Amino acid sequence: MNDRYDAAQGGGQDGPYELVGYDDYGRPVYRQAPAQSAPQQPYDPYTQAAPRQGYGYDPYGTGGQQPAGPYDPYGGHDTAAQPPVPPQGPYGTGTQPPVPPQGAYDPYAGGPGATAYQEQSYGGAAAGGGRHRVAEQTARVPQQPGPPDEPPSGAPAGGDPADGPDYRTEQFAFVEEPDGDSEDVIDWMKFTENRTERREEARRRARARAVALVVVLALVAVGGIGYLWYAGKLPGLSDADPGTGGTAAATAQKRDVIALHLHDTDGGGTSTALLVNNTTTKQATTVLLPNSLALSGDDGSVTTLARSVDDDGPDATQEALDSVLGTDIEGTWRLDTPYLQNLVDLVGNIEVTTDTDVPDPEAKDGKDAAVLVHKGEKQTLSGKMAVAYATYRASGEAQNAQLERFGQVVHGVLRKLSSDAQAATTTVQTLGMILDPPLTDKDLGSFLASLADLAKGGAHRTTLLPVQNDGTLSAEDSSGVVKDVLGGTAKSPGEDAAVSVSVRNASGTKENAAKVRVALVNGGFTFLEGGTTSVTEATSEVLYADDADKENATEVAKTLGLPTGAVAKGEVTGNARVSVILGQDYEPAS
Repeated sequence: MNDRYDAAQGGGQDGPYELVGYDDYGRPVYRQAPAQSAPQQPYDPYTQAAPRQGYGYDPYGTGGQQPAGPYDPYGGHDTAAQPPVPPQGPYGTGTQPPVPPQGAYDPYAGGPGATAYQEQSYGGAAAGGGRHRVAEQTARVPQQPGPPDEPPSGAPAGGDPADGPDYRTEQFAFVEEPDGDSEDVIDWMKFTENRTERREEARRRARARAVALVVVLALVAVGGIGYLWYAGKLPGLSDADPGTGGTAAATAQKRDVIALHLHDTDGGGTSTALLVNNTTTKQATTVLLPNSLALSGDDGSVTTLARSVDDDGPDATQEALDSVLGTDIEGTWRLDTPYLQNLVDLVGNIEVTTDTDVPDPEAKDGKDAAVLVHKGEKQTLSGKMAVAYATYRASGEAQNAQLERFGQVVHGVLRKLSSDAQAATTTVQTLGMILDPPLTDKDLGSFLASLADLAKGGAHRTTLLPVQNDGTLSAEDSSGVVKDVLGGTAKSPGEDAAVSVSVRNASGTKENAAKVRVALVNGGFTFLEGGTTSVTEATSEVLYADDADKENATEVAKTLGLPTGAVAKGEVTGNARVSVILGQDYEPAS
């Protein structure tokens, strides 16, 4: 067997072919070589025995053999000097290339030469510009697998050679195809979106909190201003600012007022005080009322506080006090001296800074009478001692001094009384007093407990209502008590009532006092009882203290049938504006 391919055996063919490289599947690729004597190839023991044929032998039996050129295993050939070859299909369609020389077959298609030939083949086609592509006929060797259904990725699929390599869509990645980076981008977008939403939500919450804070501050400011106005502490509206409506601010305060009447069952006489709890300013006050305070009687006549308590009763006295002081008294508490003694003993004695020595009222009169209460600071007083000190009035002493002592005892009782409403009510019920309606045990106990709480905290004081000699109230003197403490307006009954006339009977005839009373009342005057003297007077007198009342004194004399010469300026007793002393010359009208 001949070990070489004979170039002359491709008789009748176009010429010899030479191997230019291998394709992606290890198959040899040939091109037509210039006509020359084909060198003899050495024998290849792996080549199957076959009839002697030329290099144009077609192993696939597709017909037509082409002469083969000399074999160059390293691709060292000049592709530019070769004539163009008609384009061939990538899988050997069309004219088949001749079988390469036996020595040129590389069953592994793996050498570096194959790569060089392959690159030279495709590179030359691309660089050739207008030249046709070199025919890439595939020759299949029996030891190699057949070609796949698809062409290699780098081989052109046809068309104009100038268009360059033919690429398929599977060689590209489109944006529609998901990958790991797209999921990261989506996650990042979600993170930034959530963070933005959180920031916006935080801003909204901050704005809402700011608005709520502004509203709360506005409400607090309005409430504070309202409280200051209600309490009379607003600058420009307080009582300290004259002419700015301070009275309205003082009267707008809420006060609870109860009248307290102490009856001395042994020595006689009464003592009156108003217990005031200002719930607006949290201040408690005991206002002492002199017995000479002028009030209006049931019949419209002028009377005194002492007479009103004894003669008219608690209800009439309460109404008269409201009219004179402009207050709203809620109830009257009558406290007899035995109940005061029991009350002091129930609270466990009291401490009072006494201003005088008080003798024992049960001791016999005399220079050596035992002293029950000693003068000094923080004297501990029992029930009996407290009653003696509260009712004591020295000889020739003004009634106001005795009122001051009564006020001290009231303050000491409040400081020892329980601040619990239930406990204070139990104390009141234990006394067994009968209260004047509408005041009840529970109401009085709750009221005293509130006063006790203020007294223990130092918010309780005692003050005396200033009253003039005639029992009337001076607007200047009483404004600090009537307006500030009681929230009222002083209004003496003599300002709008008839002229009050005090009559003292010194005629020696008892019936003359009654006849004078009828005459004065019918004449439009207010009759005040001045008592009867044991010493008679020869002539009658009509006295006035104020020059403004001279005319009124003259009218009184005419009403009683007395001469005008009996009218004179002098001392007027009691709360009267005109004082009459009946003498033996008085002759009542028939």
